[in-house]
Amino acid sequence: MYSNKENINILTSLLVAHGVRRAVVCPGSRNAPIVHNLVKSGAISCYPVTDERSAGFYALGMALLDGDAVAVCVTSGSALLNLLPAVAEAYYQHIPLIVISADRPLAWIDQQDGQTIRQQNALADFVKKAVTLNEPTDETLRWHCNRLANEALLATNHHGVGPVHINVPLSEPLFGYDVPTLPNERTISRCTPSKLAATALNNLMADFRKAEKPMIVLGQMPPGSVNASLVKVLEGQAVVVSEVLSHLGGLQNADELLATCAETAPYTPDFVLYMGGHLIGKNLKSLLWQMNNAPQWLVNEGGEVVDTFMNLTAIVEAKPNEVLSLMVQMMQQTDAKQHEERTKAFRQLWQTGHNAYREQLNQAAPTFSEGYAVQCFEQQLQQTNQPFEVHYANSLSVRLANKHAQHHVWCNRGVNGIEGSLSTSAGMSLTTQANVYCVIGDLSFFYDQNALWNTRLGGNLRIMLLNNGGGKIFQHVKGMPADDIQATFVSATHNTSAQGICQQNGARYLLVNDIETLQKGIAELIGYGGNRPFVLEVNLTSWGVTTTKCSATPY
Repeated sequence: MYSNKENINILTSLLVAHGVRRAVVCPGSRNAPIVHNLVKSGAISCYPVTDERSAGFYALGMALLDGDAVAVCVTSGSALLNLLPAVAEAYYQHIPLIVISADRPLAWIDQQDGQTIRQQNALADFVKKAVTLNEPTDETLRWHCNRLANEALLATNHHGVGPVHINVPLSEPLFGYDVPTLPNERTISRCTPSKLAATALNNLMADFRKAEKPMIVLGQMPPGSVNASLVKVLEGQAVVVSEVLSHLGGLQNADELLATCAETAPYTPDFVLYMGGHLIGKNLKSLLWQMNNAPQWLVNEGGEVVDTFMNLTAIVEAKPNEVLSLMVQMMQQTDAKQHEERTKAFRQLWQTGHNAYREQLNQAAPTFSEGYAVQCFEQQLQQTNQPFEVHYANSLSVRLANKHAQHHVWCNRGVNGIEGSLSTSAGMSLTTQANVYCVIGDLSFFYDQNALWNTRLGGNLRIMLLNNGGGKIFQHVKGMPADDIQATFVSATHNTSAQGICQQNGARYLLVNDIETLQKGIAELIGYGGNRPFVLEVNLTSWGVTTTKCSATPY
């Protein structure tokens, strides 16, 4: 029987799955359940050594000859510190040691409890990766525990070889052994070819070919990262989902489509290949979180473990374009026609739903709103023959871009913060002759208003400010009450105008507050020929409705 501590069982199962076959174990009560599991696994040979300092070097010696990773397990307190000389030696000799330390619960750190010290980063300067596997209390924490253990074990031989530290806090009682089998844990693998070749993708292609409902998800990428013709070919083999942050074809409005579905289960894929950075929508992520036991492959050049959809099974350390190119070649050489037929129903389901959503979106009656402002802007922008770049601010703005834009969109999506969108657009405008448009909400604009405080800015910086008097997106957050606290302290309701900011910074300013003036204002924004920035403020509140409808002051 195994321990009833779930974090210990997760770790034990993954040690076995990742091929660890030897462990040096030291005496102690706090680590006793871990040692018990290692012995009971039957797959790991355990070697008892009493002195922790010596135990570390025992493990080092075992790993030296064949280069296989060896674990060393100690109890809490100073026992861990005694491993430091061996860990430092392993770090500089590039030896794969796996240090496993039992720990006391976090609540007891620095509370004068025996054998309780700050263990989490005690070896930080001499290990490639340090993780702490807290006892999980729900499914999200269980996923986190699994992911961290996978990350640490993968790190022993990624971009060089070296030691890692896995810290395992354990609460009392410690000695419950009533679990009959180890859990069947998700094991993440990594493909790290020095030069990508077809054989490196054999496992990926095996999963892809077996799938009846495959999906390729393309996250945020700079223009030119992927050859769009490759994406077009693969659209005949899988549902391809992209957003304006990559603008690589496929279905752009997958997230919005899912939001309209009463039942999303039929849209769930049985294989996912994910490449690129962040996604805008939450509905797609929610759908892919439900993919239990289905292969999810990630492509990134650094080989990092990025488990966005919580079911990652394998990583290909390569550039997205290289992988897609090889996939196309391999499909053309084998069973492309059969695979195309096998996946046809799933692709048609998505395409039909997506077409219906786009038709509904395009036929919606115009109302003076943030959405219509973006739609009108994008329609007029496509008619210009001037080169342009468009930067959308986070929150509501970039979500509207994903509905209406038909070109690549820039966005500070790395952290998704409110700050800096206007400054980023201003900086971009200084490095190009193209017109740089920034579509931004009021909180983001006023927060970053000093971006306009720069004498070098020119007329190629054009800003469409969507002023709805606060963070209105918070009104759509599920479960948030629509009360005075939400309006005043969360949404930050205000009656602020950008007119004074433009005046003090010498920027042209135009206020619009209905459909007619909006359309004229956008035309003026796009056709502007001045030498200072232009701010078009779309007033969606009540404070400016009595002003001149299309007033412009050439500051």
